[in-house]
Amino acid sequence: MQTDGKWAAPTDRQTALRASALALNKAKPAALAAVPPRGDRYRGAALGMVSAESFPAIVGTADAMLKAADVLLVGYEKTGSGHCTAIVRGGIADIRMAVEAGVKTAQQFGQYVSSTLIPRPLPNLEAVLPICARWDELRRATGGKLGNHAIGLLETRGFPAMVGAADAMTKAADIQLMSHETIGDGLCTILVRGSLPNVAIAIEAGMHEAERIGELHAVMVIPRPLDDLEASLPQSNLELEHPLRLPLTLATKAVTAEPQALPLESAAAEPLVMELEQTPDPISAEP
Repeated sequence: MQTDGKWAAPTDRQTALRASALALNKAKPAALAAVPPRGDRYRGAALGMVSAESFPAIVGTADAMLKAADVLLVGYEKTGSGHCTAIVRGGIADIRMAVEAGVKTAQQFGQYVSSTLIPRPLPNLEAVLPICARWDELRRATGGKLGNHAIGLLETRGFPAMVGAADAMTKAADIQLMSHETIGDGLCTILVRGSLPNVAIAIEAGMHEAERIGELHAVMVIPRPLDDLEASLPQSNLELEHPLRLPLTLATKAVTAEPQALPLESAAAEPLVMELEQTPDPISAEP
């Protein structure tokens, strides 16, 4: 509307619309660039924690929490004596559903310890406690490494039982060892990956071997782990950067063991002299 109270001409309105449309189009890239990364979206969000007495149990608990609601798995906190805590962030309603699912899963294992929900933790709490340790990792786009593979976890009380179980698992099925984890109180966990049938066969073979050697504490098989769960699990570098070569000491021994030929010049310069002992002929010695 003009200052004199009359409507502007149609051409003026069209010009104004075009100008506003151009301004909106120019503002769109800046608005898209201002969208916070995934990690920042959960900064300051509600906090949920579930604690269990086993590493396989807490990984299964975290898997249930991730699949029950739209939450972010920050990681695990191991406090000794076999106690582990899964930490998630998200909206209050999502955190409530995730904690309920995690508690139910931990109780099914018989290893539930405690749980809590904090609607809005203060910045000082985040700065001191390990409840937002993966923000920098979430800023980088990372793809899944496991693909459609399943993962299996087998926990024993005692290192020999875990090593024996790992050996039996690799010999029973086509699986790959990922890493191992210790959480105190003598509890050791071996992590494997592969197809679901192979992981199931390997876990069964490892259970029998662990019980034969020592004490089997817990097992877990996760058919299709999510990317957040995969990123939270320890993984070892299984690829050798350089091929395996023969040790230098063995190669040196092989070279020195070869026979060396005597040069011809040396043989000609030093002829072999043989001394012959002469004995009298009995026939020629007669008179």
